[in-house]
Amino acid sequence: MPLLIQNRRIERPSSTNELFTKYPHLQTNASEFRSKAFVDVDPKCLLYVQQREFAATTPADDSVAVIGSDDATTCHLVLVRHTGSGAACLAHCDGSSTWSEVPLVVKAVTSLSGPVKEGRLELHLVGGFDDESKTSEKLSLSLLAAFHKQKEDIHLETCCITEMNDVIVDGTHRPVVYGIGVNVKTGEVFPASFPSKGPAEELRSARTFTGGQMADIYDSSKGLVKIGPCKWSPNLDIAFWLSQKDDTILKYLSTSPMAEPPHFIQHIKSTIQFLLQHPSPDSLFPGGQPQLYRRTEQGDWERVPQP
Repeated sequence: MPLLIQNRRIERPSSTNELFTKYPHLQTNASEFRSKAFVDVDPKCLLYVQQREFAATTPADDSVAVIGSDDATTCHLVLVRHTGSGAACLAHCDGSSTWSEVPLVVKAVTSLSGPVKEGRLELHLVGGFDDESKTSEKLSLSLLAAFHKQKEDIHLETCCITEMNDVIVDGTHRPVVYGIGVNVKTGEVFPASFPSKGPAEELRSARTFTGGQMADIYDSSKGLVKIGPCKWSPNLDIAFWLSQKDDTILKYLSTSPMAEPPHFIQHIKSTIQFLLQHPSPDSLFPGGQPQLYRRTEQGDWERVPQP
């Protein structure tokens, strides 16, 4: 079934402006969402999702109370939740493979919802801004089109994307909301930032940097974060970037150089240093097994030793 707004089927818009003009309540909802107080999420209850990752769980999960992701400039944060089961899936999409990623997100929620008859699938889209290259709008329209193609009824609830997530600061367009969280117990969705982005932050960033596709990082039935195994080829040429000026790194390694968060440069450099320290990822995955992490009683993610 196509995407639904206020229980009515919508036609695929040709622009985000057309969407917001035709459905002004989406503008109202987006304005209300971006005016909410930003939450600094406690790492001890958080499951963090990086770029090109998704994670799903249910309210019965004792290890995770909030799923969250941030650092989205032209990227979009995609949340699908079933109101009956409470199952929720958050993905950080960058446009690399939208048409194959959206079905993964929907399936993650429907498979966790099982035979629950009551409730419906709701969609929350946040991200992008009014960037000069229109990268954000292309991703917005691509995501809407991909959700149109799903066989399930999906109700668009939050649509804080592209021009509705835009603010001009010192003459430069930037996103208002870079990150969101969802409380998996209550279903509340809110703007958020995350002081901790683990576990295995650098390894996960390296996977994305080297072209890794969208990955499911969480097994909610066992409370385990699962990373890899990953593949990349040794590339000493990337050391070149460590000697470059910040402006050069921004120009060539960002889709939105003027809108990146302050830590973007350091994030890129630490990812490159990690790749140089691990030119082959095989040693990171003994026996070709993924790295597994479980929540400790203190609330930290701890690596699970593999047999």
